[in-house]
Amino acid sequence: MRLVAWFDGNARDLPWRRTCDPYGIWVSEIMLQQTQVKTVIPYWERWMRELPTIASLARASSAKIHKLWEGLGYYHRVRNMQRAAQIIERDHRGRFPTEFEEVLKLSGIGRYTAGAICSIAFGQPRPILDGNVARVLTRVFGIEGDPTEKETKTTLWALAEDLVREAVGEPELPREAPPCPAPPAPRAKAGSGVHRAMASQKSQASSASRIRALSQANVVSLASPYAASMFNQALMELGALVCSPREPQCAVCPLAKVCIAFRDSRVSELPARPARRSPTRRRFMAFVVQHGNQFLVRQRPAGEVNAHLWEFPNLEVGLDDGDPRGAARRLLGRAPLKLKPFCTVKHTITRYCITLEVFHAQAGPLQEIKLPGAHWARARLLDRLAFSSAHKKIVQRLSAD
Repeated sequence: MRLVAWFDGNARDLPWRRTCDPYGIWVSEIMLQQTQVKTVIPYWERWMRELPTIASLARASSAKIHKLWEGLGYYHRVRNMQRAAQIIERDHRGRFPTEFEEVLKLSGIGRYTAGAICSIAFGQPRPILDGNVARVLTRVFGIEGDPTEKETKTTLWALAEDLVREAVGEPELPREAPPCPAPPAPRAKAGSGVHRAMASQKSQASSASRIRALSQANVVSLASPYAASMFNQALMELGALVCSPREPQCAVCPLAKVCIAFRDSRVSELPARPARRSPTRRRFMAFVVQHGNQFLVRQRPAGEVNAHLWEFPNLEVGLDDGDPRGAARRLLGRAPLKLKPFCTVKHTITRYCITLEVFHAQAGPLQEIKLPGAHWARARLLDRLAFSSAHKKIVQRLSAD
């Protein structure tokens, strides 16, 4: 079975795969960074309904884009997307650029994202290297190094580029996008599957000969304008569905017979993983300060973590700090009239394990609250504001009570 034929028969039906519009593909790639596919699907569909074009994103309000992104985290991504959309409107007459170098110049787009857009939307043989592809290549080629280290990463990028070029069989990069919508993945011709191609391969084949064998066994059609798109997507999908980090399904993998890690019983050892750092514990106290049907909230300033998002007043305290009234006094200028535990939210951000202890506070006269940047918001308006993930859980708890 060829790799692309496997993809044709096993690929997930994802909404962004039903288009070759570079804008929709771009949005999906940015959302998928650090986020699982099942989480992204409803976000992508809502985003494309609310902001269906580059122009609509470029002129959208900050409040709107942050609300649409609420819960996805890493909010610099959405601000970079809007900046890039504004650049496209200004410098490219509203049309997404087709030149790889121009795509790479856009805010928030790195080598992987530019390669994904140019190969999937425009059919260009540009390499991609995300975590899934790196894992597949590391195992198939028996690469020992840590994929996050510079030397190994350089090797993997070179392999990814050679593979997609061999798959397409065309050294010149197409400048025009293939016509939309993209057709379904073509079916492989009988009798030229990966198993037969691999049976004749020597066990100690060089990387170059292995690349040639892989591409000859797996590409669908050298004349197809979609070869690069389908090949790259097939590699990503193989890593997501079959060549997984734990418990890979080697028995059904179309590349099993050419995989050095499988041949040498080293699948569980590759790729090499860096030593994990112990998470750092941090503790915060947040205060749901209420006066009648209003709640005290504040917006994170630009340049800080979770910039532009809303939150309830909070501050970091010591791991052994057991004095919420004292914390409230330091934060609000005075202790609230009444203070009682409300809920506890635990979450992890990068290497931090955070405990957020939330207290319900009954406020006295409004003028006694001294918190820079704070605003009073009516309860019914809280759902319209974009909160960070942890504080969104507080809003949901308030709605449930």
